[in-house]
Amino acid sequence: MKVNGKTIVVTGGGSGMGRELVLGLLRRGAQVATLDINEENLLETARLAADYKEKLSTYVVDITSREAIESLVDLVKEKHGAVDGIINNAGVIQPFVDVNELPYEKIEQVMNINFYGTLYMVKSFLPELLKRPEAHILNIASMGGFLPVPGQSIYGASKAAVKLMTEGLHSELMDTNVGVTIAFPGAIKTDIMKNSQVERASSSDTSGKEYKLTTAADAAKMMIDAIEENAYRVMVGNDAKMMDRLYRLAPKKAASIIADKLKDAGK
Repeated sequence: MKVNGKTIVVTGGGSGMGRELVLGLLRRGAQVATLDINEENLLETARLAADYKEKLSTYVVDITSREAIESLVDLVKEKHGAVDGIINNAGVIQPFVDVNELPYEKIEQVMNINFYGTLYMVKSFLPELLKRPEAHILNIASMGGFLPVPGQSIYGASKAAVKLMTEGLHSELMDTNVGVTIAFPGAIKTDIMKNSQVERASSSDTSGKEYKLTTAADAAKMMIDAIEENAYRVMVGNDAKMMDRLYRLAPKKAASIIADKLKDAGK
C-alpha cells in the first residue's frame, strides 16, 4: 500500500522511531494521526511537522486504556475522514534485571503497554481498515522478540506475543484488503530507556567503543518502505538481520552470544 494520500495512525509518536515515522509518512504525502501519553513530546513532534500541520492530528492517550483507544477511532475519522493504516510503535522496556527480581507491577506494565496496547489498537481499528479499498497494519516487535536477552525476558515475552499475534493476523487477513507486516528492530538510537525510566550504562563495550546503532530516521524509512512493499516482515538494522539468521541456524549459540556480550559489558 502506497502511503501517499492515506491516513495512518501511529502510536508512540512523541519521540524516537514514532516521531520519525510520523515525519516520514507526512513527507511521503500521508495524513497522520498520532498518539502518545506524553503531551510535551507530542507538541514537539507537531512543531517539527509544522509544514504539514493540516495533515497531522495529535492525541494524548494511554494505550493501556481499551476505552480510550476505542473512542479514538471516531476522533480520527472525524478529523481525517477514514483510516487506512495503523502502526503500533509505542512500547517500553523493563529494568535490566532477571525475572526473579522483577516486581509484578513492572511485569504488568510491560505486558499492558507492549502487548495489550497493540491488541487494543488492532481490535479497535481493524473493522475500519476492512472497509477501505486497501489498508495496512504494521506492528513493531523487537529483535528481543525472537532472541532471548538476559535481563529483558519479560520485555522479550511481550514482543514475542506481538510477533505471533501479527503473524496470525497475516494468515487471517491474507484474503482481504488488509496487509500485515511485523517489524523487528535491533539496537536503535532512541530514548526508550529514558522514557521507560530504566537505568543502564551507555551502549559501549569494555574498550569504550560504542556500538553502531541504527538511527531512528533510518529505522522509520525501512518500516515505511516495508508497508509500501507489503512485506511480511522487516528486520530493522544489520544486527537484527545477522542475529535472525544465526538464531534460526543455531538458536542456543545465538542466545549464548547475546548473554556473553552482556556479561562482558557488565550489564
